[in-house]
Amino acid sequence: MASERILEEKKQVVKEIVDKVKNSESVILFQYQGLTVSELTELRNKLKEVNSEVKVYKNTLLKRACDELKVDMNGFLEGPNAILFGEDLLEPIKVISNFAKDHDKLEIRVGILSGSVSDVNVIREYASIPSRDGLLTMLASGMIQYVRDLSIALNLYAEKMEGEE
Repeated sequence: MASERILEEKKQVVKEIVDKVKNSESVILFQYQGLTVSELTELRNKLKEVNSEVKVYKNTLLKRACDELKVDMNGFLEGPNAILFGEDLLEPIKVISNFAKDHDKLEIRVGILSGSVSDVNVIREYASIPSRDGLLTMLASGMIQYVRDLSIALNLYAEKMEGEE
């Protein structure tokens, strides 16, 4: 039987996982088996730039945290898994998806996006969305077209009014 100290440590880890999931917009579970230490460090550094972190927990502790959160991830908690916690919804997904394209050993399994469980296809869709800056640029270029058309119309009207005098 495990000692009280070990049980208390495990409860603290489960509580930590639950808190991190609740405070994260994007949570991605992925397999990292086959990645070198330097590749995993590279991933951690890229994720740190977008206020995200990667943690490795025992699957039994992850399962307990999922049970406490009432999230069903039973089919995915096998083998060596790591979990990504991101404050932002899109940026961590973009980083890990791009990293997975370059490193075929990394396999994204499932995610919790804005509180709901999402499969790999949904995660890929989110990864294909342009960044916030890209979306703002698209919006601005769309809006400037109307301003340009209005200025041309006003200029033509002004020229017409001058011609009638």
